[in-house]
Amino acid sequence: MFTGIVEEIGTVIETGRERLAFEAHDVLEGMKIGDSIAVNGVCLTVVTLENHRFSVNVMPETLRCTNLGGLYHGDQVNLERALVLGGRLGGHLVLGHVDDTGEVLDVSSEETARIVRISAPDKLTPYIVDKGFAAVDGVSLTIADLDGFSFVVSLVAYTRENTTLGRKRSGDMVNLEVDILAKYVENLKERKGQGLNSAFLREYGFFGGIDAG
Repeated sequence: MFTGIVEEIGTVIETGRERLAFEAHDVLEGMKIGDSIAVNGVCLTVVTLENHRFSVNVMPETLRCTNLGGLYHGDQVNLERALVLGGRLGGHLVLGHVDDTGEVLDVSSEETARIVRISAPDKLTPYIVDKGFAAVDGVSLTIADLDGFSFVVSLVAYTRENTTLGRKRSGDMVNLEVDILAKYVENLKERKGQGLNSAFLREYGFFGGIDAG
């Protein structure tokens, strides 16, 4: 589990069909082989660790379905260690399971903010709501505006300086993960074929042993 608060920008030092390696510093503190780390929002397992470098194994599916397959030596990536139980949840709940990719459609400025419009696949648009959350390359962001096929986020100076999003341009591909809570709610409603009525709440334990009628 992650928060979408990027800890460090790492650098790609090795690419391959089954392995990626990165140079980093801050995120290596306390890290052990077998730990989880989010790379551009993708949850991966650390398999080697030494001298400010770590590597991860990647499956062909991961390379096909995320922007990790397009990384080259020297590219920069967003890094976040897994959330520690009892730690601060500064962003939102991010699983590190990328739902799909989107394309940066437009980048503009508004006073001190940078406004970025990103395309969203049809299957994700039901979960993207005004002032809701989405993880873009592992960065927790608030939806500022949306239409039927894209959404807008506003990047403050800190986000631009401390994540790779400040370098994004039109045409760049980004990893998208929508709010897991929205997906769970929809799944429960589809399975039950009903809204949040008393029977639904009773079945899932909200009324305990009391008959609320």
